[in-house]
Amino acid sequence: MEHKNFFLSLLSENRPDAVAVLKGNSTYPNINGIAKFYSLPESGMLIAVEISDLPDGVSEDTPTFFAFHIHESGDCSGNFENTGMHYNPDNVPHPEHAGDLPPLISNDGYVWMVFYDSFLTLPMIVNRSVVIHQNPDDFTTRPSGNAGEKIACGIITESSEGTSTRPYDNDKNETED
Repeated sequence: MEHKNFFLSLLSENRPDAVAVLKGNSTYPNINGIAKFYSLPESGMLIAVEISDLPDGVSEDTPTFFAFHIHESGDCSGNFENTGMHYNPDNVPHPEHAGDLPPLISNDGYVWMVFYDSFLTLPMIVNRSVVIHQNPDDFTTRPSGNAGEKIACGIITESSEGTSTRPYDNDKNETED
């Protein structure tokens, strides 16, 4: 990481090493989004997230917070009941799980966020799930921060040349340019 704009160039010039396309549960079927994971040469990952159609909070004029976690299992079936607990390879107390990510801050149902995680690596996350919870993580309650219902889920898959990094490729109304 020799030059000042390393993270920006990584995002703009490189394909992510892994992606998770997130879809909402049966209560919030319109939630769509993507999480992109970029491995860093020295350690850690850069994670870029874009989500739309999250539910409104108490007031339309204030941001709404949602818990955002990596879960043990890459199984989003059964309304996300099969994702398991937060990814926690070191068996540490909450909120120090490897799967405890920064909260999402939604403005009018939309989130765009990029953050650096110094601990995660590609082998640690592939074939696990990324989950958005209905409530913010309180960073206290055990085992999972009182985050509430799982409202969106995506399975983290390693990128390949044929892997799409666009969140809406499965939508029937969208056409290729």
